[in-house]
Amino acid sequence: MTPAVVVVLVVVAAVVLVAVVVVVARRRRRSRADAGGGGAVGQLADRVIDRVAERDPGTAAEASPSLRDRLGKARAALAGSLASAFEKPSISEDSWTEVTEALIRADVGLSVSSEIVGAARARVAAGSDESAQAVAALQAELRERLSGFDRSLARRDDGRRPSVWLFVGVNGTGKTTTIGKLAKRESDRGALVVLAAGDTFRAAAADQLAMWAERSSAHIVRGAEGADPASVVFDAVESAAARRADLVLADTAGRFHTSQNLMSELQKVRRVAEKGSGVVTETLLVLDATTGQNGLAQARQFTEAVNVTGVVLTKLDGSAKGGIVVSVQTELGVPVKLVGVGEGVADLVPFDESEFVDALFA
Repeated sequence: MTPAVVVVLVVVAAVVLVAVVVVVARRRRRSRADAGGGGAVGQLADRVIDRVAERDPGTAAEASPSLRDRLGKARAALAGSLASAFEKPSISEDSWTEVTEALIRADVGLSVSSEIVGAARARVAAGSDESAQAVAALQAELRERLSGFDRSLARRDDGRRPSVWLFVGVNGTGKTTTIGKLAKRESDRGALVVLAAGDTFRAAAADQLAMWAERSSAHIVRGAEGADPASVVFDAVESAAARRADLVLADTAGRFHTSQNLMSELQKVRRVAEKGSGVVTETLLVLDATTGQNGLAQARQFTEAVNVTGVVLTKLDGSAKGGIVVSVQTELGVPVKLVGVGEGVADLVPFDESEFVDALFA
């Protein structure tokens, strides 16, 4: 038997072993009733799943890219337009018009862009037309508009448990993945977490959440396909209370913000989540940054329906229109609390207004 054949056989055997381990892990997850144990095989499966799921493209040993690197598209789009406006030592009326147009293209919105430019012009020293001063004034105005918000994720202050974080949004924004990443982060910080698979219309959503539960050592409560989402969330809250868990992270089915019936159902989920032992301390709207101004319309409708307390802006690294951050906070007064700038667990990061503005102008 040649060395090449031996190598091929070893590789095939390894692949088969991994497949068997993953199947065993899935069966174990489905049959697990409560927090029960797993033996050596289950622990090995956990390690295999964790290593496969946490492996990002490239080398994991490298430091995470900065926000400046992750916002390359948005920075390039805005910086290119601003460079044209401020390319001369002095700035003219036409230059300010170009700045307004650049902000509009970045999805800041017409009215907000006009307000920002007007305020920035007022900041520039009387009689000055220096471009450098104009850029500094624009940065200062953006920072001021984005500051003053509490971006922490609230928990109960009465000393009781659990706190409930409810996640809402339309289909495809990344709610389930966001919940999974937060569950992993909070579990790593020592919190006991229960996941509520409230999206009962999509079996894949519950399966995906179950995988995240496995990774984060969290308990998951799921119902039958098509079950009442509110009842699933209620059961998850009561299960969390019985376990003395700290947090319930509740998924909900994606729904169109223009559908009154679906929004009414979401209001029901929100009410039922507090009927038992839990308190909803966060209602987080997950928005896809690439949707631009449509995201603002979504935010407005969801805020009216369920009192959104914060926004999670996903796929910000893939958007040239990061201005949605400014328009959501300015027009609705709802803070962006987290931003997704990549696919890894560590790529869901707290939003920092100074770092964001610096990244756009760097």
